[in-house]
Amino acid sequence: MKSNSKVREMRGMRGMREMRENFSYFSPIPPYFPRSPISSQFPHSPLPTPYSPTWVQKLILLACIILLVGCQAKNPAMTQTQVRVARVVSGQTLEVVGMAEQPNLISQVRLIGVDAPDLSQRPWGMQSKEFLEQAIGDLDKPVMLEFDMEAKDTIGRTLAYVWKDDKLLNEQIVKQGYALFVVRSPNQKYDQRLERAQQWARIMGQGIWKPDKPMRQTPAEFRRLNR
Repeated sequence: MKSNSKVREMRGMRGMREMRENFSYFSPIPPYFPRSPISSQFPHSPLPTPYSPTWVQKLILLACIILLVGCQAKNPAMTQTQVRVARVVSGQTLEVVGMAEQPNLISQVRLIGVDAPDLSQRPWGMQSKEFLEQAIGDLDKPVMLEFDMEAKDTIGRTLAYVWKDDKLLNEQIVKQGYALFVVRSPNQKYDQRLERAQQWARIMGQGIWKPDKPMRQTPAEFRRLNR
């Protein structure tokens, strides 16, 4: 008797399973709940609708981005300015006119990422200055200053990358071996270019890297020992 009842029970369970399979096979999927790769992997997760909180949050975020972009367009940050060089002070410092609202005021500009020899660090200091003078050329022709994260140094000089005829002079003076590349955080926009320029100068034995007459002290060491 027990075995007969167990057989009947198993047959009943098989029948229920076949009914469920038949029902799922013939039951159409509603058109407003389309199957997708995501829904097939997670059949019990609700599909998002245009009225769900997820869509509302996305619309709010999009509105905030549009508002922020609009504000930035009205008040763009100054990243470049054209100036005229009044004088080359050293291989890393210029005096320029034409900065901001004071076009006739002379301002000092310090080249970012460049540590040039001191003028009294002979002969490299004067060589560095002369190279920068030649690279700038005609003082009546303007140069372009490009700014990074930090605009001023501790003594008030403007920190900038100097462009002349589409050439980055910070890079050129390092590449020709007339200055060292130094990291000046947070101004690191062109660090990779300056580092590659220094590697080139060192391999080629340019300027301060000449094998027969190398510069023995860094500019920072020389200034510290000769204050």
